Amino acid sequence: MEFYPIPQPEELDAREKEDASGAYLMMFATTALGLPLPIINMIASIVYYFVNRSKGRFVQFHALQSMYSQLVISAINSYLVIWAIIKLVNNTEFTNVFWGLAIAVGAFNIVYFIFSIIGAVRAHRGRFYYFVFFGRLAFVQVYSKKEKLQEKPVNFPPKM
Repeated sequence: MEFYPIPQPEELDAREKEDASGAYLMMFATTALGLPLPIINMIASIVYYFVNRSKGRFVQFHALQSMYSQLVISAINSYLVIWAIIKLVNNTEFTNVFWGLAIAVGAFNIVYFIFSIIGAVRAHRGRFYYFVFFGRLAFVQVYSKKEKLQEKPVNFPPKM
């Protein structure tokens, strides 16, 4: 597989660096709004990606990586919120399994916040920061050169 060259920090203008770091910082801005409804963070990351993906591969990579990781975090946060709402509506007690999941989800969110801060700082400096799994996925999707299929004329019906 062939890839486009990775831009060096001095080759990127300040706007590209700001837009790339914004992909991670946007998550902090929407967290206050999205805390009771985690789906808001997911929607915000999807919108940010589609608005900024045409601003260069560097910005597209960071926005895509942020979006992929936000999709997973939003899914597990939504699951916990829905489970809590069901427990409250049914007036049932919260079990140890629920609290264990709540602690695990909290830990995932803290790790995601730390990675996002590091990613934002690195992007602002014109550097790459690869999240586990999502970094490689985003890099291959953004920087791989797509091979064009050679179209061959088709004789239909086949000659006999």
